[in-house]
Amino acid sequence: MGILVDSQDGGKNGNQGSWMFFTRRKKVDSANGSSSKGQLAKELTVPQLMGIGVGATIGAGVYVLVGTVAREHSGPSLAFSFLVAGFAAALSAFCYAELASRCPSAGSAYHYSYLCVGEGVAWLIGWALILEYTIGGSAVARGISPNLAELVGGAENLPIFLSRHHIPGLDIVVDPCAAIVTFIITALLCFGIKESAMVQSIVTSVNICALIFVILAGGYLGFKSGWAGYELPTGYFPFGIDGMLAGSATAFFAYVGFDAVASTAEEVKNPQRDLPLGIGGSLFVCCGLYVMVSVVIVGLVPYYAIDLDTPISSAFADHGMQWAAYIINVGAFTALCASLMGGILPQPRILMAMARDGLLPSFFSDINKRTQVPVKSTIVTGLVAGILAFTMEVSELAGMVSVGTLLAFTIVAISVLILRYIPPDDVPLPDSLQEPILSVSERCIWSGLETTEKDNVAVDSSGKHKCLAVKEDISAEDPFISKYLSAGNYLHEGNRRKVVGWVIALTCIGILVLTYAASDLALPSSIRFTLCGVGVTLLLFGLVFLTCIDQDDARHNFGNSTGFTCPLVPLLPIACVLINSYLLINLGSGTWARVSIWLAIGLLVYVFYGRTHSTLKDAVYVPATQVDGAYHASTSCLA
Repeated sequence: MGILVDSQDGGKNGNQGSWMFFTRRKKVDSANGSSSKGQLAKELTVPQLMGIGVGATIGAGVYVLVGTVAREHSGPSLAFSFLVAGFAAALSAFCYAELASRCPSAGSAYHYSYLCVGEGVAWLIGWALILEYTIGGSAVARGISPNLAELVGGAENLPIFLSRHHIPGLDIVVDPCAAIVTFIITALLCFGIKESAMVQSIVTSVNICALIFVILAGGYLGFKSGWAGYELPTGYFPFGIDGMLAGSATAFFAYVGFDAVASTAEEVKNPQRDLPLGIGGSLFVCCGLYVMVSVVIVGLVPYYAIDLDTPISSAFADHGMQWAAYIINVGAFTALCASLMGGILPQPRILMAMARDGLLPSFFSDINKRTQVPVKSTIVTGLVAGILAFTMEVSELAGMVSVGTLLAFTIVAISVLILRYIPPDDVPLPDSLQEPILSVSERCIWSGLETTEKDNVAVDSSGKHKCLAVKEDISAEDPFISKYLSAGNYLHEGNRRKVVGWVIALTCIGILVLTYAASDLALPSSIRFTLCGVGVTLLLFGLVFLTCIDQDDARHNFGNSTGFTCPLVPLLPIACVLINSYLLINLGSGTWARVSIWLAIGLLVYVFYGRTHSTLKDAVYVPATQVDGAYHASTSCLA
């Protein structure tokens, strides 16, 4: 069987003014097919993935965050806050694990949203992730020199080329140490993924050993002193359950980083098995360490007496173990280095994925033949992060990092819903493949056909309808014909996909309305309750509707379906969207104002460059089975 595409504009993408290009989606990589993208070295296994995930997740923040959350929100229930936050992060991890094993390609959330949602949303996610990793890496690098100074007995003992210096004329504080460490890590990442993963694992192991020391030594001191921090008249929840949950919202960001594992999907030896294990294993290790450290620290010192700047070392000092501060500082220093490496590692792969799709210049997609890593993208990433870390105090912009992370988590959860209920059933046929397939099909089986506008229709990326002519003497009993050209089946399937698509959209709208109304205390009570009621209604309607209907069987043909499957769909992805939306709403207007400027710049770059250079610019969309049928017909004809 063949296909014939006939466009009113002669096959040209003449409708560039249409916004249909914003929703065009690329084809999922075939599990068995070869691809020119497969140039990255497949070297990673589960232990290396866990080293990357744990290193990127456990930064030096844990050495400070336990004090902040305990003293301001949770009190002795600090461990419960980290446990609830870990559960919330696990929801996103489940979604990442399914998509990573199904579609093991570089790009992480950008790649998944391009497959399931559309090019425009994928671009904004990729653009937000660029900001996340750039600002996040620079902020981590700026924290290295103070920790290094603690190790050597103070900033005055640091060599002059590592010390911070104030520039009076520019009124800035430069940090040579941050830039030097960033450039060293960038050079290491250029040597190859196997070498950098090995170093990451070693550095992360030192950090884990420091945390294990805190747990064991702190546990000994706690049993020896009677756990004074838990013998308080206020009980385990001095701020109530609300305080514990508020602490969970803060502690949630301590789990951000496991998505770095998904960005290396193309470099994993056995992605269907190893990626879910790497994501889940790293999150489990991080949650376990956070909970045990929390139990020890709030047990050694009453929560109201915890030092906010150095909660762990101060707790040991109060029990006569001042020397423990050296071990803790070594752990904090290695945690920062591992976190910086985990922050720089994903960004070149996201840039490479975007460049492969034509949304960025091809410069970023170049892969070094010897090291098999995107060296040019890595160097650019390291240079930008190093310059920012050297010249700017980026801690004030740290909130912008959370926006990119939470947006990515939200879109990944929505992508799982789309994959399960309305998986993409059309395939972009690039301009380079249209002519060979169609010319063979025309010569073999497409002469003398009568077609109508109501025959099966393909839609190109600009929104044009193109007729797909079918040979009249083909039997209607053919399974392909009976499935795709039967008017009844076509209308039923089309209506189902539209209805389910609208239900998913209304569910997301309900979540946004609910989280906004619940978070904005300035709204009048009547308006808040009304909006909450509307949001809850839409949310429950979507959840019940999606639970009652069957998931689309076509999901089994989307990517590699033999890997991990996210459980409890649709409940789990919807809960994930709800939690992430709540956190996004509560980031503050200042953070959103700065992020909006960055996203607006990204939208302009996409409209004036990415849109016109996309590899899908001239693609024609046809049902996947029609393309397969065309290939089979062409092969039979040539034979």
